Amino acid sequence: MNHLKRHPYLIDLYIVKKFLGTFFVVLSLLLLIVVVIDLAENIQDFLDGNAPFKDIFFNYYLNFIPYFANTFSPLFTFVAVIYFTSRLSVNTEIVAILNAGVSFYRLMVPYVFSAICIGLFSLYLTNSLIPQTSKNMMLFKEKYVSRQIRSKEVDNHIKLDKNTYAYIHYWDNKNNMGFNFWYETISPNGISYKLRSQVIQWDSTNQQWQLGTYLIRWFDGKEERLLEGETLDTSLNIQISDFVYIKDGIALMNSQELRQFINEEIAKGSPMVKSYEFEKHRRIAFPFATIILTIIGFCVSSRKSRQGTGLHLLMGFVIAFSFIMLLQISQMFAIYGGFSPFWAAWTPNILYAALSGVLIYISPK
Repeated sequence: MNHLKRHPYLIDLYIVKKFLGTFFVVLSLLLLIVVVIDLAENIQDFLDGNAPFKDIFFNYYLNFIPYFANTFSPLFTFVAVIYFTSRLSVNTEIVAILNAGVSFYRLMVPYVFSAICIGLFSLYLTNSLIPQTSKNMMLFKEKYVSRQIRSKEVDNHIKLDKNTYAYIHYWDNKNNMGFNFWYETISPNGISYKLRSQVIQWDSTNQQWQLGTYLIRWFDGKEERLLEGETLDTSLNIQISDFVYIKDGIALMNSQELRQFINEEIAKGSPMVKSYEFEKHRRIAFPFATIILTIIGFCVSSRKSRQGTGLHLLMGFVIAFSFIMLLQISQMFAIYGGFSPFWAAWTPNILYAALSGVLIYISPK
C-alpha cells in the first residue's frame, strides 16, 4: 500500500493502459460490426456499379472508418470508462487504491489525461482528416453508386454579395454549361450593370467563363451603353459550386475552408448560415465531450454496486445517448428557433460539465 502511495505513477500507467486498451478494443469491435452491416446494405449498389474490391476497400471503407469512429468517439470512450472502471470497482481495486492514500481527485488524473489525448485526436480528425476522407468517399459514390453532385433545380436566383445578383434557368453539370443567364450589379441609384447571355460555360483551361449570344448594359444616370456579340471570354465572381448541389458538402470542408465558406454565405445572405455556424462550433465543442463524459463515467462506475457492471453500463448508455439527443435538439433550436449557434453547440457540454461537478461532489472519497 505504501508502495502505491510513494509511486502513484504506477497507478497512472495502469489506468491509462486499461483505459486506452479498452477504448480501442470497444472501438474495433463496434467498427467491425458497422462495416459488416454497411457492406450488407450497400453490396448490391457496389455490384451494380461494377466497383472493384480494391476501390471498395481503399477508397470507401478506409475513408468511412475515421468518420464513424470520430462521430461516436465520446460514446466509445464512455463505454470503455464504464466497463473497465466498473470491473475495478467490483474487484474492490478502487477501494484498495483509495485506502493506500491515493486521493479520489488524484485517481481521476490518468482518466482525464487519457480523455484529453482522445479529444485532441478527435479534434484533428474533425477539422483536418475527415473532410479529406469524406471527399474520397464522395468521389467513390459519385463514380460507382449514385450522383453526389447534382445541378440545382431550374430558375436559380443567386445573391453573390450585397450588390451583385445572378440568375440561371438551368445548369448542365455534366458539360459545365448553363442556359439563360443574367448577372447584375446594384448601386445606390439602381442597376448599374447588367449582363444577359443565352449560354454560359466554364473554360477549365483558361479558368474563365465563356458567354454565348450576350448583351451587356451599363447605366450611368440617364445614360446607357450597350455591348453585344456572339462570344465573350470574361471573369465573373461566380463559381460552378453556385449552380450545383453537393450532398453533405459541408462535411467536405476543413476548418479553414468552412470559415471562408461561411463568410461568403453571409455576404450572399444565405438562409443556411446558422446551420454552417453550428457545424463550425460543433467541431470544436464535440471533442470536449470526451473529457466531460469520461469524468461522468468515472464517477458513476467507481462506486461499487451489488448489480455489478450491468447497472453501470445501463446508466452509462442512458447518459451518453441523452447527451447525443440534447446535441441534436440544440442544433434544431439553432437552425429554426433563433438560438445562438455558439451556445447551441456548447450547451450540452456546459450542462453535462455541471452534472460531472455534482457527481464529483457526491462521490464517496
